[in-house]
Amino acid sequence: MDFRQIQELIKLINKSNIGEFSLEQKDFKISIKQKEEQVTQVVSAPSPYPLPMPVAPQAVAPAAPAASQPTSAPAEEKPKTAAPPSNRTIIRSPMIGTFYRKPAPDKANYVEEGDIITPGKVLCVIEAMKLFNEIESEISGRIVKILVEDASPVEFDQPLFEVETA
Repeated sequence: MDFRQIQELIKLINKSNIGEFSLEQKDFKISIKQKEEQVTQVVSAPSPYPLPMPVAPQAVAPAAPAASQPTSAPAEEKPKTAAPPSNRTIIRSPMIGTFYRKPAPDKANYVEEGDIITPGKVLCVIEAMKLFNEIESEISGRIVKILVEDASPVEFDQPLFEVETA
């Protein structure tokens, strides 16, 4: 294994969730360990996953008693969970992290409500484990609503933008 291959291996390990990596070949041995702070973040990152799972069964259980109540209570809940109109699409978070509307505190927001977007247009940045991931549009349309506040934590698959498509 040459020096360039070792550098590439280190870059791959740094970008991954691997805490420790060892490789042994005939007369060669390498061991790479991540810094403690990153390993701690990796351990704490999965904790949000169990939280949404218990919420879903609880949300289903009250739905049955609500059906026996006057129809006004379920009608109030449906608009919150209802699907967007057919010409609207929801852009969702591809990862867990912190949502930022701009590339730096002193820069302008990537998009505003009412902006026209095209595929490849950067919409926001999500910071995960000290890496800033640009989230690009995969569709064309007009931003109708930004559903997340700047510098807020987001979950995987959480709605970020509502887009009106042609």
